[in-house]
Amino acid sequence: MTDAPESTSAPQPTQPAPGGQDPAELHEEPHDAKVGSRLNWLRAGVLGANDGIVSTAGIVIGVAGATTSVTAIATAGIAGMVAGSLSMAGGEYVSVSTQRDTEKALLTKERWELENMPDEELEELTRLYQAKGISRRVAEEVARDLTKNDALRAHAETELGLDPDELTNPWHAAGSSFISFAVGALIPLVVILLPIDGARVWATVVAVVVGLVLTGFLSARLGKAPEGRAILRNVGMGILTMAITYAVGKIFGTTVA
Repeated sequence: MTDAPESTSAPQPTQPAPGGQDPAELHEEPHDAKVGSRLNWLRAGVLGANDGIVSTAGIVIGVAGATTSVTAIATAGIAGMVAGSLSMAGGEYVSVSTQRDTEKALLTKERWELENMPDEELEELTRLYQAKGISRRVAEEVARDLTKNDALRAHAETELGLDPDELTNPWHAAGSSFISFAVGALIPLVVILLPIDGARVWATVVAVVVGLVLTGFLSARLGKAPEGRAILRNVGMGILTMAITYAVGKIFGTTVA
């Protein structure tokens, strides 16, 4: 009797995880519901810094194209940094305040429905869990248990995607945007004011490119997207902005002179 031949089939290669991540690392990722919120604020901070770099670089390089006056460049840069930081903070405050008002209105409506039509709300929660692929019997048990424990939280999280204790905070958003924009703006502002006559613009361009490489890399990592593409887009738009504003400053300065 001959022995059965050993299997010669090669093991199937493991499919790469999205973003080039090691599949084993996926099991170590945090699954706290608050992680997404923290990542959103961090991503907003990175984008705010990116805006600060590009906007302020455009201003100071544009002015440098029109004049070599350090005072004029510094004044324009500082004004642009302050105005941009306040604009970003104000925009975030208004936007997030509106979002928070909407969230509070939805929670108020949900409280009223739970008080005045509890049976209908229990059935609604059951169907929501059924829609996720849970059997009717299990969905009813889950809905009933969660309703007994904290009905508002159960409906807010499942139906509205909200955490009643973690509503968006407009002051946090405003402060984060203000600080991140100002920090980003300091990169081109500080470099162009260095005592290096004849090389201010080029030194600023190099510093801005380095800053944009960093923010492009961080934004891609936070979004689990390809870093190279994000960096190229970031740097490309920054260089285009600086080139156009420098040309405008050069033309305007020549015309005025």
